[in-house]
Amino acid sequence: MTSGLWELVLRGIWTTVQLLVFSALLGAAVAFVVGVARTHQSRTVRFLAGLYTTVFRGTSALIMIFWIYFVLPLSFGWQLVPMWAGTLALGLTYGAYGAEIVRGAIAAVDPAQREGGIALSFTPWQRMRLILLPQAVPEMIPPFSNLLIELLKGTALVSLMGMGDLAFSANLVRLALQESAEIYTYILLIYFVIAFLLTRLMRGLEKKLKAGVGKEPRTGVEATRQPEVTGVGGVS
Repeated sequence: MTSGLWELVLRGIWTTVQLLVFSALLGAAVAFVVGVARTHQSRTVRFLAGLYTTVFRGTSALIMIFWIYFVLPLSFGWQLVPMWAGTLALGLTYGAYGAEIVRGAIAAVDPAQREGGIALSFTPWQRMRLILLPQAVPEMIPPFSNLLIELLKGTALVSLMGMGDLAFSANLVRLALQESAEIYTYILLIYFVIAFLLTRLMRGLEKKLKAGVGKEPRTGVEATRQPEVTGVGGVS
């Protein structure tokens, strides 16, 4: 390929990375808010959160992109730029899947932990923030890693509304070169490299979050005790 075509592909990579980051941030925020709401004491809050996950998990991300980008302007008279339309559609859709990950991880925490918080007179928010989430978040990382990879592949859907992401750029290069095998082999490798880097990043985050979980806290005596200094031959 010529340098100009490679520049087109690089711009597509940058657009895909931007879309991935924005959608992941929105999806993570939605996942935690809705996932925590699914465990709320109020039946109304649980119902509304459950309705959201049911609707967005039961609809196509592709149709959601078209609806936000093409239908909303006709209904409300305003138009979103492709980047924000794609971010909104993907973030809301994949956030619904993430909400079930959050709900399941919170529900999997040992009930004795919740009961201990009640015994300490913690409020529901304090129990969630200080007891449940610190134990649940590390368990969310592996399924969140899979969901992030799915989101990366889902970003290719925005090419159908003319957004210059990696898939759209690849199609332009294919039309210019009249060669499908070469360009799509390159694109497969690029998606694989991005997915591999994301996987390594999430594994590192998982190890970091799990590093302090389950460790027995040091007592005050052990924490302040200084090691004895011995002289030659081990005589202090």
